[in-house]
Amino acid sequence: MSAPTALVYRREARELELRFADGARFCLPAEYLRVESPSAEIQGHAPGQRIILGGRRHVGIMRIEPVGHYAVRLVFDDLHDSGIFTWSYLRALGEEQQRRWAAYEQALAARGLSRDPSPRNT
Repeated sequence: MSAPTALVYRREARELELRFADGARFCLPAEYLRVESPSAEIQGHAPGQRIILGGRRHVGIMRIEPVGHYAVRLVFDDLHDSGIFTWSYLRALGEEQQRRWAAYEQALAARGLSRDPSPRNT
């Protein structure tokens, strides 16, 4: 998979825009990227260990760091930074966004979780 021809983070919208040479274009919300992080913290170390992470509606991306010529590391403002997003994984997230997002929302509902952060105790 070749690198995107454009990778732009739109801070106000909290979305990462990717464009590829074949004309494919995806706008991926930071929240979606965070909950679909390829890190072991989210994906687990074995099948069935995936974590369903709620409370990330307002998450943003602080930094985008290149990893060789094949990926980027996204540093989120909740300090998660261990996922390496390869070009092929980002493309798959774009192509499968509707299906993956629907599955995520169903998983949240099944666990009684919300996209919104929990209120802080004061």
